[in-house]
Amino acid sequence: MNDFIKNIIWLFLLVLLQVLIFNNINLFGYTNPLIYVVFVFYYPLKKEKGAFLFLSFLLGLFIDFFSNSGGIHAAATLFIAFIRLPLLTSILNKTDFDYHLFNIRSISFFKAFSFISIQVLIHHLIVFSLDYFSFSDFGKIISKTLTTSGLTIVLILIGIVLFTKKK
Repeated sequence: MNDFIKNIIWLFLLVLLQVLIFNNINLFGYTNPLIYVVFVFYYPLKKEKGAFLFLSFLLGLFIDFFSNSGGIHAAATLFIAFIRLPLLTSILNKTDFDYHLFNIRSISFFKAFSFISIQVLIHHLIVFSLDYFSFSDFGKIISKTLTTSGLTIVLILIGIVLFTKKK
C-alpha cells in the first residue's frame, strides 16, 4: 500500500480515537488528553515536507470540526509540524540523527521524552492561548497547559512503549 494512503488512514484513525474516546475523557472535570499530536512525532522525516504540513493541518482541521473549536487545533498542529525538524536537530546529536532511518524508539529515553514534551507543551500552550485569548486568564492557560500536557505525555509514552518496536 502507498505510504501516503497509510498516513491518511492513520490520520483518520487518530481523529476517530480523539473524537470518540479521548474528547470524552474529562479527568477531574478539567483535563482531557489530546493524543492526536502523536501523528507529528511518527510521520516519517524523509517524506515531503509539504505533504506533512498539509496532513498536519488537515488533522487539526478535522479535530476542530468535530470539537467545534474554530481552527485552534489546526493552527497548533501546523505550528508543531513546522518546528518539528529544527527542534529535533537541536535536541539530537549528529550521531543520533539519521534522517532516513529515524525512529522515536531508536534514541535515548531522555531525548525522546524531551522532544515529545517540548512539542506537546508548545501545542497545548497554543491551543489554550487561542481558546481563552485573554491575559486575564493567564493562570487558567498555564494550569490547563501543564495538566493536559502531563496527561497527554504520559499516554503518548505508554502508547510508544506498547505499540512500537524498538530498533
